[in-house]
Amino acid sequence: MFKKKSTIKEEDYVLASIRSQDDFCNIVIGTVTGVDNDDIGISGININPVGLKNKVKQGKTGPRSIEILKNPTPDNCILAFIYRVEYKNYTGVLSIKRNNIVLISSKTYSVLDGWMRESLSELINNVLSLQEGDEKEQAKVILKQRMDTLYDKNLKRNLYSVCRSLKILT
Repeated sequence: MFKKKSTIKEEDYVLASIRSQDDFCNIVIGTVTGVDNDDIGISGININPVGLKNKVKQGKTGPRSIEILKNPTPDNCILAFIYRVEYKNYTGVLSIKRNNIVLISSKTYSVLDGWMRESLSELINNVLSLQEGDEKEQAKVILKQRMDTLYDKNLKRNLYSVCRSLKILT
């Protein structure tokens, strides 16, 4: 959380967390459209990491997953995007005092936004949820093809890193 309200200005990129009804957070990434005292206007996307929320509710995760859902940061939120997500456009006003709002770089914004716009969560989730066999291999081929067609080198590097750590590309 910010100590000084003057650190955020229009056209900055931010990541914010909004508490949802299930005591976890949705993640908003976007551009600051205005600053008024402790209130910040944001235009971007609202991401609901429903896949990870379901895994936590089923008891199939550890404390790290709960921490990600309760306190998403630019460093850990990508782990919430490995599973199924729902997202929609977001335009709203958030309070610095009530919401965790973090400045992010344009590169980080591009990676997180690209992850949603390219439906990478869906592609990775397809690979992870299928049993070994032809369908899983086909899902891997589709994911690899999508990786090869990405233009944003930071998004591509990030996706390759995630896939390597999940042992999808082996």
